[in-house]
Amino acid sequence: MNYTLHQLQIFERVSHYQSITKAAEELFLTQPAVSIQLKNFQNQFPVPLFEVIGRKLYITEFGREIAKTAQEVLTAANEINYRTRALGGQLAGNLKLGVVSTGKYVMPYFLSDFMKIHPGVDLVMDVTNKLNVVENLEANSVDFALVSVLPEHLKLNALPLLPNVLQLVANQNYFKKVKLAKKSNTETVPLIFRENGSATRAAMENYLKKEGIQTEKKIELTSNEAVKQAVIAGLGCSIMPIIGLKNELQQGDLSIVSQRKLPIKTTWNLVWLKNKKLSPVANALLAYLEEAKDKIVIEQFEWLQEYQSN
Repeated sequence: MNYTLHQLQIFERVSHYQSITKAAEELFLTQPAVSIQLKNFQNQFPVPLFEVIGRKLYITEFGREIAKTAQEVLTAANEINYRTRALGGQLAGNLKLGVVSTGKYVMPYFLSDFMKIHPGVDLVMDVTNKLNVVENLEANSVDFALVSVLPEHLKLNALPLLPNVLQLVANQNYFKKVKLAKKSNTETVPLIFRENGSATRAAMENYLKKEGIQTEKKIELTSNEAVKQAVIAGLGCSIMPIIGLKNELQQGDLSIVSQRKLPIKTTWNLVWLKNKKLSPVANALLAYLEEAKDKIVIEQFEWLQEYQSN
């Protein structure tokens, strides 16, 4: 056998996601490149590591054993690299974060300078919906998570980073007189929702329930980007975090609609398990954020002030 660490990494990620597409996205590779390496890796084993049924990939029992071993080998290889860097006086190690999908507009700005200061740190940031983020946090598979609503069933430490503001937004050319009504009617503008498990979806449904607002027309999409594009196109309106709408609001593609009891305000928090023993890299990030977060908010997010109230 003559497989490489690169092939082990690819197979371990494909096994983790059971998806070539998601593995390729995380590894910044094309799908054909991942498929080729996966095939070359499989050719070195007499037993199938995976099988494709329909259009879905399944890892075999033998494949799961190999994936587990691959993870152990990769962890050991990374440890060698980190120890070598540490001998040279560098902070070195792996930093794993789970970030809710809208948090992709937030977390990179709080990480950018830290990563430049510490080139020996490797970053893995899993961007997904709140349900998956909380599951990863609970399983202790990440160092930190970025959430706007704290999960009540977990004992967590939290570092507040930034206000999170949700407003009703619409394409002003299509819906200049949008108004959510307590009684649904034929003129009611369709509402566009995120998928179940999304914190934005939960906040929107909670608001509608409290206000007694009903809607018969409903569209569900699986990402904030998809919702944003749908609203711009005039498919409906939505209650969205304005953190991801900077360009669209400033260019006039979207407008905030005044609505009773809006905006919804929460806080972006970096959270971690209370009983978690943090690595030197994780502790270094916390120390950096405690000192730098206020400056980052002023430099990168001052534009939010304009849209935080009706």
